[in-house]
Formats: sequence, C-alpha cells, structure tokens
Amino acid sequence: MQNSQLFNHELAQKAEKLGQLPEEWLTEIYAEKWFKLFVPKDLGGLGCTLPEALKIEEKLAKLDGSLGWTVTLCAGAAWFVGFMNESVRKDIFPDEKLCLAGSGFVGGKANKVGDKYIISGSWTYASGALHATHLTANCEIFEEGKALLDKKGNTLIKAFVLDRKDMEILDGWNYMGMIATGSHAFKCENLSVPLDRCFEILPEKAQLKAPIYQYPFLQFAEATLAANILGISKHLIELIEQSFWKRHEYRKYDKKHLRYFQNLLSQQAKKLQKLRDEFYSQVDSSWKELSKNGKISESRLKKISKISRKLTQKCREINGKLYPFAGLEAAKTHTELNRVWRDFNTVGQHALLIFPF
Repeated sequence: MQNSQLFNHELAQKAEKLGQLPEEWLTEIYAEKWFKLFVPKDLGGLGCTLPEALKIEEKLAKLDGSLGWTVTLCAGAAWFVGFMNESVRKDIFPDEKLCLAGSGFVGGKANKVGDKYIISGSWTYASGALHATHLTANCEIFEEGKALLDKKGNTLIKAFVLDRKDMEILDGWNYMGMIATGSHAFKCENLSVPLDRCFEILPEKAQLKAPIYQYPFLQFAEATLAANILGISKHLIELIEQSFWKRHEYRKYDKKHLRYFQNLLSQQAKKLQKLRDEFYSQVDSSWKELSKNGKISESRLKKISKISRKLTQKCREINGKLYPFAGLEAAKTHTELNRVWRDFNTVGQHALLIFPF
C-alpha cells in the first residue's frame, strides 16, 4: 500500500461531495486489484486467503471508511466468482475495471421461461453501485409462473449477476455517514437474462475448488465487516487523541486530567489490541482448519461469529468512552474527525453485528 498518501482528507471530502469514490481512488483500486481480492489469479485477481484479505480491508478502512467498505463489499460480491458458471467467469472477470456491487436483499422474482429468466424487482444497499460493471441480486425462483420450493417448503432463492447497463439505479442512500459508498438501490422490470447468470452461494455448489469458496458465507461476511469496523475505529481513536492534544495547547489541562486521559487511552488501546489479536487468531485457525480438512467445524465457526461481534461491541464501547475528549471539534461537520465518527456510527448499524451474541 505504497500510495497510502493518496487517500487523504481532501480526496475524502471530494468523495463525500460526489457520493462515490473519486476517480483517483478507483484508478488505484484497479491497479492494486482490490475489487478482485478473492478472484483467482488466472482471471486477473489477487487470489487472497481470508486472513490476507482481512488485513488489507482493515488498512483501507483505517485510511477511509467509505473506501474500505466499498472495496470490502465489492470484493465480497466478486467472491461469488467461485459459484458462477465457467462461461460467465470467462465473460466477465478478465475486465481490469471489473466491479461487482450487490444486495443481500431478496427483492426480485425470476421466472424461468424456456432458456431465459425473466426478472423483475428492486434491491437495496448496493455499495459501489455507481461505478459497478455488474450487480448481484437475490430472487425468488419461478418456472412458467409457478413458484419452485426448497426442502423446507419455502420459495427457492437464487442469486443472479446482472449487467449494470440493464439496471436502473435508484437514489436510496441518504444517511449521515459512509456517503461515498454510494450504496444505492437498483431495479429492473421484465429483464431477460440467460440461464447461466444464475448461481447458488453454497459450499457444495462451488464451481471453483480453492478453499476460499468453501468458507461459509455468514462467517465470511461477519469477519469482513468486523475488520472494517476495526479499521474505522483505529482511525477515529487516532483523531480523538490528536484533537485532545490540540485542545491542550490552548486549554492547558492540569496534570491529573492529562494523566486520566493518558491512562484511559492506554487502557482502551490495550483492550482493542487484545481483541484484534484474538480476532485474527481465530480467523487464522479457521483457515488452517479449512485448508487441512476441507471444512471448518461448527465450534470454530461459532468462535468466528462470537469474536466478530465481540470486537464490534468493544469498538462501540471504546469509541463512546473516548469521543467526549475530542471536544466540539468532533461536532464540526466539515472535519475529518466528524466524518470518521459519522462513518463509524453508520456502519455500526449493520444488522449482522448489532447483537453481541
């Protein structure tokens, strides 16, 4: 990450005004292949393991929340390459500027008619939608108008990869933070797509055999989101500390107040580092288990879910304790500190990591 100076406050402000990542950042992302963290090298990707990718995502989130989140979500959508048909892989993924944005929302219906699916629906929260080349979308599956059912008797759900040019982007991202993710909604009506654009995100349905495509999606998602929350928190804590010492230059806190803040900061930093170490230790162990055995035990998966949630909760707690020491600077809407605080308190609302268990 030699060009980290590129991800500065000025470009972050530009990104907020644009409501999407600026061209300067996108150029670097394409060059570094960050949208293709989990895409095989023979398709122009990095072919990362999960532990490798999480460290990249954490670093990017520390540089800028919207940057890290967009890369994480778009790289996560491109992870679906492992479940797509060979014809689709070869057609889509060699593009150097490939970017998949997606939604986990089941917002559409796909009716199989002959050798096509006819798709209609709308989907929410597709981070990176404005510069995506393709969008992934979950649909209920029908055949000649009749719902197909899964083993539990519910309507069968499958995913599709759709060309961005065939979709309408809806202005649906109007939140206080993560503004540059451009996490808009999208829709289509009676869109005809080939059968091979459909895929299922299940380990047994993987078309590629690399271990990363056998990592269960829930824990994959939990870990990648937790890495982002960690990165944003580290950035926020640094800015709070800087703001405190800047205030001290003209307020001149007395020694007992300085000691209090220094001790509090040190204690919280140790707690965060301990949880970070535990988080990566569990992820590393799960990866070794997967590489050795071809699967991850249920007990290990529960530990991944637990540590991802625990890390998120601790970040909320630490940031809440330290935030008041930043003073009113933290409430100025144009400052870097305020932007990072808004980003944290937006991404921290993600449903996957709200509960501590």
